[in-house]
Amino acid sequence: MTTLDAYIARTRAPDPGAPLIFAFHGTGGDENQFFDLVRQIHPGAGIVSPRGDVFEGGAARFFRRTGEGVYDMADLARRTAQMAEYVAAHKAAHPGSPVYGFGYSNGANILAAVTMAQPGVFDRIGLLHPLIPWSPQPVDLTGRRVLITAGRHDPICPWPMSAELLRWYADQGAEVTSQVHEGGHEVRPAEIRALADLLAG
Repeated sequence: MTTLDAYIARTRAPDPGAPLIFAFHGTGGDENQFFDLVRQIHPGAGIVSPRGDVFEGGAARFFRRTGEGVYDMADLARRTAQMAEYVAAHKAAHPGSPVYGFGYSNGANILAAVTMAQPGVFDRIGLLHPLIPWSPQPVDLTGRRVLITAGRHDPICPWPMSAELLRWYADQGAEVTSQVHEGGHEVRPAEIRALADLLAG
């Protein structure tokens, strides 16, 4: 097995000049959760939609946790390095294509962790309801576009932590936009519109 095959995934090669978009599902999702959404948003884009290889009660995830919002940080570090290598391999297979990524919930968390460990990998980053319960080290994200979406009453991703993550990305030089609603952990239409603008705008 090569690095390109490190995960079960649905993939599509990009049309000439189109970006390569990575889509990371939430807990309990799989490689199908966002594949068709990407096709609708950007029909010519390449797509890499991997399935998480950690399972919690039968639900696929990208890293282990010991409780709600309590991460196995050693496992997260290993999985982040593995994902960064996977992304880099697909990026190398499509030279010249800009690389975008987005994820929801657990998928947003692994994507955020990769951007913090390897800030040069993604050109555009969409984090839908991320939860980062640690203090990231400073990195250089100058020129990167970052979208963060959140619910002010999200019981899984508390709004103050989302607001802090927004500040952190801005402090690293990223061009940050947000889409915040008054609900909880659900993804609302305005978030999808903001994501479409990030990926295809």
